[in-house]
Amino acid sequence: MSALLNDVDLIDRILAHVDGKSTDRGTSVWREPAANYTCPERFAAELEVLRRVPMAFCPSAALPEPGSYIARTTVGTPLLVVRGSDGIVRGFRNACRHRGMKLEEGEGCKRAFACPYHAWTYGLDGILRHVPGEEGFPGLDKEKHGLVPVTVQEKGGLVFVTQDAPLSDGALPDVPDLLPSDYVLFNKIEFDDKANWKLIGETSMEGYHIKALHSRSFYPYGYDNLNVVELHGRNSRIVFPFRRIEKLRQVPREQWSLQGRVTDVHQLFPNTHVSFLSSHAMLIILEPVSPSETHWVVYQLAPRLKDGKPLDLAEARRDANFVQDAGLTEDRQAACAIQAGLASGANTHFTFGHYEQAIGHFHRHLTEHVEKLKARQQGARSSATTAR
Repeated sequence: MSALLNDVDLIDRILAHVDGKSTDRGTSVWREPAANYTCPERFAAELEVLRRVPMAFCPSAALPEPGSYIARTTVGTPLLVVRGSDGIVRGFRNACRHRGMKLEEGEGCKRAFACPYHAWTYGLDGILRHVPGEEGFPGLDKEKHGLVPVTVQEKGGLVFVTQDAPLSDGALPDVPDLLPSDYVLFNKIEFDDKANWKLIGETSMEGYHIKALHSRSFYPYGYDNLNVVELHGRNSRIVFPFRRIEKLRQVPREQWSLQGRVTDVHQLFPNTHVSFLSSHAMLIILEPVSPSETHWVVYQLAPRLKDGKPLDLAEARRDANFVQDAGLTEDRQAACAIQAGLASGANTHFTFGHYEQAIGHFHRHLTEHVEKLKARQQGARSSATTAR
């Protein structure tokens, strides 16, 4: 795993940028075809990629005890993710093995899952435990009729799901300990936007737009086009400093801390963002619905201790509401406006320059995965033809 900058080194870099009126810059330009935001075939390939890499499903804090579960559709597949009695998180396709009905909706805590249709009942480990009137199913092998599993891995305070045969290990090798066990989940919200999932994700991966787009929300507290950017593995970290970070010049270096002085965004390949703001953290999962529609799943969390003081939940909620009602709304509106603008046909491609290196990094890895998927599919077709 690539080592990320510690607080002191990162603050040094930020202050150097403040003094030099500069920012981190990439060394290449990425040109992304505009058709990749509208093309149904490209969208279908991206969905297949998302099913074949570890994709964040929820924070570990959303499954706090044995029996805690979340049932939701991700990348078109109904899934059921649950923490077992042994503390291990497991995932299953959310369908009864009798006649396919979804077992659960939403979230909660249970000791077992009974199908609402005929009450076939499964343990937290997915094993079929009970079939009413079992004598009516002669020869039924309950061991072969458990829930169909998907691969689940827990790392850095996040739960990741891989639905199908993997193309790669995705974000996992380079996921830091983002949400340790002292983080408390205090809210979850979901909503939809008429924009491609990539357009939405791009809004939080560069600070080149801060003054223009966020002139009344974020810019009064921060800087325009001043970021520290770290590319690590398939992921990236984009740090947006607040102006109050300059007060650290009067503080001994050994007391320097980023907390409350930056927005620290971690983009986890492919569709997840973990952002640390003034008084809370936000896990955003962008669920592609169509080439022009995205479903947001947002978890809001806060540490039990901040600067040695117990969690002030009211302060965390105020911070979350400000971000959601101001800057996040502006980002959403921008993404939807770009999606609408694609219908003009004015652009054959979008150009991401040196200030937008994290976006180019993301697209480079997504394109590599799409090409790898196509090669694998072509190989499978060739093998099938040869077998005939």
